[in-house]
Amino acid sequence: MNIPLYPIMISTEFSVPSLRISDYTYKLPEDRVAKYPLPERDASKLLVYLQPAQGSRPDIRDDVFVNLPRILPANSLLVFNNTKVVPARLFFTKETGAHIEVFCLEPASPKEYILAFSQHASSVWYCAVGNAKKWKSGALPLYNPQNDPVIALLGLSATMIDKEGDRYLVRFSWSPDVPFSRVLELSGKVPIPPYLKREAEEADIERYQTVYARNRGSVAAPTAGLHFSSRVIGELLERQMKIQELTLHVGAGTFRPVKSHYIRDHVMHCEPFSVPVSFLESLRDHVGPLVSVGTTSCRCLESLYYLGLQSISGKDPSFVGQWEAYFTSSEISYKESLDALIGYLKRNRIETLEASTQILIIPSYRFRGTDILITNYHQPNSTLLLLIAAFTGDDWRLIYDHALMNNYRFLSYGDSSVLFSSKYCK
Repeated sequence: MNIPLYPIMISTEFSVPSLRISDYTYKLPEDRVAKYPLPERDASKLLVYLQPAQGSRPDIRDDVFVNLPRILPANSLLVFNNTKVVPARLFFTKETGAHIEVFCLEPASPKEYILAFSQHASSVWYCAVGNAKKWKSGALPLYNPQNDPVIALLGLSATMIDKEGDRYLVRFSWSPDVPFSRVLELSGKVPIPPYLKREAEEADIERYQTVYARNRGSVAAPTAGLHFSSRVIGELLERQMKIQELTLHVGAGTFRPVKSHYIRDHVMHCEPFSVPVSFLESLRDHVGPLVSVGTTSCRCLESLYYLGLQSISGKDPSFVGQWEAYFTSSEISYKESLDALIGYLKRNRIETLEASTQILIIPSYRFRGTDILITNYHQPNSTLLLLIAAFTGDDWRLIYDHALMNNYRFLSYGDSSVLFSSKYCK
């Protein structure tokens, strides 16, 4: 593909959007938060939103998730995030009996997730630490109240090395003949969201995980994907729809509410992702709507556009900043940008793009890759709610009001929605 020489305008004096968070919130009653998943993944309610043409009223309909294959256009390409949630919550104990919770956030040494999970004997991670004031120094043994002999044989201990901002550098040590992935499986707890206000249970091991989860690394599930069953995926394929997978590891920052009055003062969390060249080629060559399954897939698809622009500008595409989309202006199409990114990777003999994104999608954002968005209902005062407002405009309030009035279940284990941009509404 020959890319037209459209200019890429980069402003050094751009104006950060000054949206007030109070204009993008709502009241969520406690009893509307789904504490547990439904018995069947695909039995959740599904709100269908058809974005109107200018001057028209939106069309909002109620359906059931199992019917999704009959709702999406026949030529859709769905993009799943195949990240796998790790049992990242570990509990250690002091001689005094005090318990210290250590929540693994991301690997520090080695930094690569695959290598970190395959480490034997020792690995260093960035962690959140509960009750940190009581952990002065020394190695702490794993809390094993049932005296489980298998866990005891691991000999797992944690040593605090340093503190960086609001997270800690922790070295884990254990019996050398077991990889760290197995250590977590035996010792860790599923990191269900704090707003569920309950401890993780046995059922969460399966249900707080998509059926297509493959690559370990997330501390939160890409929850839009929790509704997909083998039955739904099978019918999508029967209807000749395409499915592609990316990997974006969801960080604990996804639960962080926006505490500042203005979005300009909020620091967005950063998440790593990876996509093979074949994935990029599928996106570039596809004719029809791109369906983001969840906000994580959406953030990745949108970030790819700006990585493509970076490669056109002669930069190494590896990171998309929080405000990059707002000070970069270009009429280069999504497919042209992807083509440039593919060219960069092939020239450098890179088979898989490894990058990270801090992209913040808020009202005024121009979507480049996402035509249809499948998503759950998000917390008030969250960046995810701002993303929904960016995609649907002021209609986000109609969507959430409809869901509240019609007994939809909210947040991670709640019900779903499929949001169509006006381009694909008939």
